[in-house]
Amino acid sequence: MASHVIIGNGPAGVVAAETLRRVDPHSEITLIGDEAEPPYSRMAIPYLLMGRIGEEGTYLRKDAGHFEGLRIRLRQGRVTALDTGARRLRLADGSGLAYDRLLIATGAHPVRPPIPGIDSPKVLTCWTLADARAIAATVNPGARVLQMGAGFIGCIIMESLAARGPRLTVVEMGDRMVPRMMDEVAGAMIRRWCEDKGVGVRTGRQVVAIAPAGEALRVTLDDGEAIEVDVLISATGVKPNIAFLAGSGVAVDAGILVDEAMQTNIAGVHAAGDVAEAVELGTGRRVVNAIQPDAVEQARIAALNMAGQAATLRGTFVFNVLDTLGLISASFGQWQGVPGGETASLVDQADYRYLRLVFDGDRLVGANSIGHTEHIGVLRGLIQGRVRLGPWKDRLLTNPLQLSEAYLARGLAALH
Repeated sequence: MASHVIIGNGPAGVVAAETLRRVDPHSEITLIGDEAEPPYSRMAIPYLLMGRIGEEGTYLRKDAGHFEGLRIRLRQGRVTALDTGARRLRLADGSGLAYDRLLIATGAHPVRPPIPGIDSPKVLTCWTLADARAIAATVNPGARVLQMGAGFIGCIIMESLAARGPRLTVVEMGDRMVPRMMDEVAGAMIRRWCEDKGVGVRTGRQVVAIAPAGEALRVTLDDGEAIEVDVLISATGVKPNIAFLAGSGVAVDAGILVDEAMQTNIAGVHAAGDVAEAVELGTGRRVVNAIQPDAVEQARIAALNMAGQAATLRGTFVFNVLDTLGLISASFGQWQGVPGGETASLVDQADYRYLRLVFDGDRLVGANSIGHTEHIGVLRGLIQGRVRLGPWKDRLLTNPLQLSEAYLARGLAALH
């Protein structure tokens, strides 16, 4: 009887375990998590902080007997080493665990920048349920809060903090907000929106020192500005959890390198989710695409292969939708542009609407949008489907708002 072990009990790990049980009814399945919580979704934590859900609302499966009913063994522990030759894991408590097939779905961890004072108890991250409890106890109406980082995750955290009524300032080292998702026009528009909502924003700035100031913190920026706050939230990005793989032989770069079957360079060892570095659809580049829909699809593919059913990932698709204090923005594919490509854009500063299309030949390969929520599905379909637009490319260069018409004329035709 095969023994499947999954390291990581977030969305990827849970979907993989359930997929394995469905296609491999008799195997042993062990799901390892390193937190003293039921499997939960980190993406639900902002809703918890906003008061929209309780802690139970973050749980990935609401039925307390769900995993037991599927004969999926839940184990708490932190994996510290992997011996791929012996097919065995070592855990922090000194115990070991053997496997026949292994899935690494260990996700990521927050980056803590090397700033003097960063280890102060008043410096918090927002990544775990324990973090959420600490924030709920300290970020209250009127509290002075500084957040470091205004990337994708940072903006999600910012919204949850703002809902708690503090005096909030955000510092981003990039020249604009969400610099890895939005171009200069879009990033500036999101900043203006946040400032209009009462959030102080400093872009192109870095925190260089954090020091006690009585019961508060004195935060110094690289331009000399000093800000006194009650709590500092560090949201400067995340990195894949791969340190425990040292000496294992598993190939890593930014994340764990996987093929189209989500298998690593070691037979029988797979990876999925925020820890996996897969090939991007359309470009052939390797990317860590830390979004939940991609994580669960990668996990499904990995689980099928672990159970002996051949399945392949067509390619990871970089796609983000962000709600920043009520302003919906999105980025798709190669939004930064491509060599020799063309672009078309529409800007409405007064109504906070922006649309920018990126073409490579007669294919739409990337886009940024703010406010144009009605086009999100069409943009994804055209870009992910690598649809040839033919004469519709010139029409979109002239009027980007004809996306739906182009999709109906070319997208659906390409699928039938």
